Amino acid sequence: MRLRPLAAAITAAALSSALTNAHAQQAPVLTEGPLRAHLAFLADDLLEGRGTGQRGGDLAVRYLETQAALMGLKPLQDGTYRQPVRFRGTRLLPGSGITFQAGTARLSPVVGEGVLIGTGSGKASLSFDAPLVFVGYGATAPEEKWDDYKDADVKGKILVMMVNDPQPTAEEPNRFAGKAYTYYGRWLYKFEESVRRGAAGALLIHTTPSASYPWSVPANGFGHERFHLNKEGNQVEGWLHEDTARDLFKSAGFDLDELRAKAESRDFRPVDLKTAAHVELRSAVRQVEQFNVAGIVPGLDPKLKEQAVVYSAHWDHLGIDEGVRREGKTDHTYNGAIDNASGAAALLAMAAEAVKKPAKRTQIFLWPAAEEQGLLGSAAYVANPVWPLNKTSADLNLDSMNFVGRTKDIGVAGAERSSLYASAGQVARKMGLKLAPMIPDISGAYFRADHFNFAKAGIPAFNVGSAVFSGDGHFEFEKDQQASSAKLVAFKKDYHQVTDEYHADWDLSGMVQQAQFTLNLGYAVANDPKMASFRKGDPFANVKR
Repeated sequence: MRLRPLAAAITAAALSSALTNAHAQQAPVLTEGPLRAHLAFLADDLLEGRGTGQRGGDLAVRYLETQAALMGLKPLQDGTYRQPVRFRGTRLLPGSGITFQAGTARLSPVVGEGVLIGTGSGKASLSFDAPLVFVGYGATAPEEKWDDYKDADVKGKILVMMVNDPQPTAEEPNRFAGKAYTYYGRWLYKFEESVRRGAAGALLIHTTPSASYPWSVPANGFGHERFHLNKEGNQVEGWLHEDTARDLFKSAGFDLDELRAKAESRDFRPVDLKTAAHVELRSAVRQVEQFNVAGIVPGLDPKLKEQAVVYSAHWDHLGIDEGVRREGKTDHTYNGAIDNASGAAALLAMAAEAVKKPAKRTQIFLWPAAEEQGLLGSAAYVANPVWPLNKTSADLNLDSMNFVGRTKDIGVAGAERSSLYASAGQVARKMGLKLAPMIPDISGAYFRADHFNFAKAGIPAFNVGSAVFSGDGHFEFEKDQQASSAKLVAFKKDYHQVTDEYHADWDLSGMVQQAQFTLNLGYAVANDPKMASFRKGDPFANVKR
């Protein structure tokens, strides 16, 4: 039978649409070469650790936007790939310190060793006295019927508090997510809450188990220039080494362990430590403009292209610093090869392939700035998004990727909060993978990467992939399980250290696998008739996008 011209045209159009939709269903295939090349360059000494507000950071941005243009990502509305992020940088200067006076006892801990201090106020010079108050975990959580502040007036006072959350009990094994971390346990929350309360500042008592990382991690952070978005902050904020805290409490007539035990109860009330602090802060303060880098792959579907899936991976690390001694040599470059040249490189490799084969929904590739400074770049993106938040289905984040080898399973911690978990399971099965078993998030990993700002805005999001981010090694490798897991666990000693460097002999097959899974999941979400959604009862389920 011979078709009339109009019927033939309609049939051809329908066939073309069907072929287009079928083409969009499958994610393109990644190869190792481009990913390795990007990783080697971004982690090279030439980029000086990609520090925020440093020349290395500017070089990283220039490289990313050049690659985005080269591969054919669509720019933003202003024709560039840059989204400005403005904040202030503060670096502590010599002559700064804090002294505690409890009765006749006087304590002056060494900055960097016994105490870490800085300011979020934006002021170059501060000199003031303030009383100390112990506020337990410093948490106000209505859903947990928990308030560490009660009716205490803490305005103008320095709050001393513990890291992490109130621990589970036999009677309440699931309070504050049981053994897992919640946002109330994070240092960011505690500093933010002290500002909301009008306190003069906050000092967190460090222990490696409660923080999930050693003293060297916050020490490196406070030893560098620190950044804050341009809003009100604490006059003083920082950390107390546990030994310093113990001496301080003893000098004031208190037992640290007894007060910590009392703080595990809902009945806890703030404790006046009968101690005055004298604070002297001298800081170099400057205004900094840094950039998120973003590029777009427009969707193919006439309707679904109005919605988007975001892939993210921060480009920054700690930059350069002087006087760091390692193996008898001076190495002052924090290269951040795994954290997070790996994710930034993987995103470049993924974007280059996605351009060749668009999905139904629009795909946005986002490299946020200043993640190491408190997720500042992603916070700025969510406040001023490239794509409307109510039309953003999900954010899939990559941070500190698998450099050890291929696995039989894939980590999706955080996906269980939303419909992304079911999608991840389907993608994993098609790739011959299992989803890694869920374990308690005892390090607060879900709240430590850029996807968290999307989640706070009501967008399903999680950090995709390996155990590197939390350093626990709970994955099943295709080869030599014991040695492979040991390599992941060993990364803990390199985390935020100058030793996080690229090695040409790394087996990146697992990194390619992780990036491929992320891209496959992105396409599954981008082609799904429905947008991703949080599960009912999740803390972010009721957030209006």
